[in-house]
Amino acid sequence: MDQEKQRRLRVLPAVHEVISRLKYEAEFAPFLTNERLLSRLTQSVRQVLQKARENMSENSSGSLDELEFSLWPWLKSQLLKDLTHSETSLRRVINATGVVLHTNCGRALLAPEVSRFVADQAERYSNLELDIENGERGSRYVHVEKLLCHLTGAEAAMVVNNNAAAVLLMMNTFAQGKEVVVSRGELVEVGGSFRIPEVLKAGGARLVEVGATNKTWLRDYEAAIGPETALLLKVHTSNYRVEGFTHSVSGAELVELGENRGLPVMEDLGSGSFYDGTSLGFPLEPTIQQTVKAGISLVSFSGDKLLGGPQAGIIVGKKVYIERLRANQLTRALRIDKLTLAALEGTLRLYESGGIEDIPVWRMLSYPLETLKVAASEIVTALSANPALSVELKEDVSQVGGGAWPTVDLPTWVCAIRPKQGSVVELESFLRLGPVAILARIHKDWVVIDVRTLLNGDSEEIVRRLEEWDG
Repeated sequence: MDQEKQRRLRVLPAVHEVISRLKYEAEFAPFLTNERLLSRLTQSVRQVLQKARENMSENSSGSLDELEFSLWPWLKSQLLKDLTHSETSLRRVINATGVVLHTNCGRALLAPEVSRFVADQAERYSNLELDIENGERGSRYVHVEKLLCHLTGAEAAMVVNNNAAAVLLMMNTFAQGKEVVVSRGELVEVGGSFRIPEVLKAGGARLVEVGATNKTWLRDYEAAIGPETALLLKVHTSNYRVEGFTHSVSGAELVELGENRGLPVMEDLGSGSFYDGTSLGFPLEPTIQQTVKAGISLVSFSGDKLLGGPQAGIIVGKKVYIERLRANQLTRALRIDKLTLAALEGTLRLYESGGIEDIPVWRMLSYPLETLKVAASEIVTALSANPALSVELKEDVSQVGGGAWPTVDLPTWVCAIRPKQGSVVELESFLRLGPVAILARIHKDWVVIDVRTLLNGDSEEIVRRLEEWDG
């Protein structure tokens, strides 16, 4: 290390010196009078000082006098920024992006009554694996199996921790060391770079691709079936569409072929839905009920997408196959906990009781355009007096998200904001880094607040935060 860098690093105070000086700063008083918070403060001081060392090592501009003058205000601001954030790593976020199933923000929101049911189960003991009638150990799956069978028309059902786990379990149970025939056009990559071919291989299956990217025919499956074939697999493409000169084989056609050849047919529905969205203007997609009715042996789908529940991999289908899945030792490693079960049971009971208006995902997807316009107009009006901002009411589009209906644009109304000083990038960062993180999007040099995904009270918090913007 050269002498100049050494001189600059000597300017940095020790940890105890920083804490001693903070005693004279009123905003740090709560952290100095509580042992637990003092420990957190000490940890933050160490981290900020380390960050300062790294900055000095990379940047040697400015005199030592300038460095000493600016160092303390910088240290204070960095500490306050760290300490005023929530003590927990998981924090509330305001989703103003218009992406309903926002993967980075936790996908589907639970209905309030479902959340209360989960909290009740979390605070008390439950009959998770207890048969109350005979006092003996029971199965955790009974709490949702009857509901799933009633809602889907399936003979049996079980649940694991996500849909990738469901596919993994099915492959490991029925195709370990054997061949699985699947259309080349259905070998999708889902979120987080997880690819269907890799999941199948992890389950021990040997992949046999048939057809072309845009066209697969029933005869392609027929030609690929051999003595090592364990099952036929159909995969919903979820997050992309091949359009134009295309052809795919239906589940019903595969079922007929499977029955003729003595092979089970399994389908990964991806997002999956109990509700036919065509009444809301969405493109035709097979519902879970329709897929089960087609005779598919096992159908898997996610719990936290269009179903509107917690993260889970739900498997429904014929009893003989479900029983084999349950007997697989992997099932214990992939099982869901009591809170996920509570969230799933609560959500399924909302479907059982009737309409979809109680499911937050479907409520957001079905908002009337006029309702969205009124909500966006209220934010525009509230911000119009701010001299630091240009604000306009604009038409735009929202997204379903979560790999569902990827080509669908949902018409919406937004509050579009542009700072009179500073950039839209700076304004977006200002919103995101506030006491409550506000996630907006930048579109055509405007920061866009899409009201479709806002909850009660979110608009007021957005307005309050923007009132603090001074460029």
